[in-house]
Amino acid sequence: MILHIKNMVCDRCIMVVRQQLENLHFRVTDIVLGKATIDPDPDEQTLLEIASSLKVMGFELIDSEKQQIVERIKNLVIQQVHYTDLSKSHINFSDLLSSQLFKDYAYLSRLFSEYEDITIEKFIIQQKIEKVKELLEYNELNLNEITWKMGYSSSAHLSTQFKTITGLTPSQFKASEKMKRKAIDKI
Repeated sequence: MILHIKNMVCDRCIMVVRQQLENLHFRVTDIVLGKATIDPDPDEQTLLEIASSLKVMGFELIDSEKQQIVERIKNLVIQQVHYTDLSKSHINFSDLLSSQLFKDYAYLSRLFSEYEDITIEKFIIQQKIEKVKELLEYNELNLNEITWKMGYSSSAHLSTQFKTITGLTPSQFKASEKMKRKAIDKI
């Protein structure tokens, strides 16, 4: 049985979900962001136990097909922004989402906005800004290098988006003693 799981955003999430399912005596045959395949198929009571066990860890089972699509959109965006070098990929998110989900982008965009109260484009920008915050905190790259790594056309464009989202310029954020990042699943 395939379980669709909300809030899986990183490799540690995969590890935690796997542990929870194995603790409930399921064999996990496949697990990726947002989805786990288990054996044997659980009955209704056991599904409730799985849901309860995952909820304690901050995850939720998703049973609606539309919610599953929204979660897949989020996972694809997170995968690209946080775990791919955007400077090399030059991806078009609308093309990527359409091809991966086999749906028209206009439909995906409407569905995402309906469930998340934000557009896919704004979600992408928020994810990119959180990644920029992380890179600024590490203090290993300068702003031009971060601009290039994140696939922005210019540091001015990055700075404008950064200030729109955070209220600070990248340099103000970096100088701030209260550099605050958001957890990926809270964006």
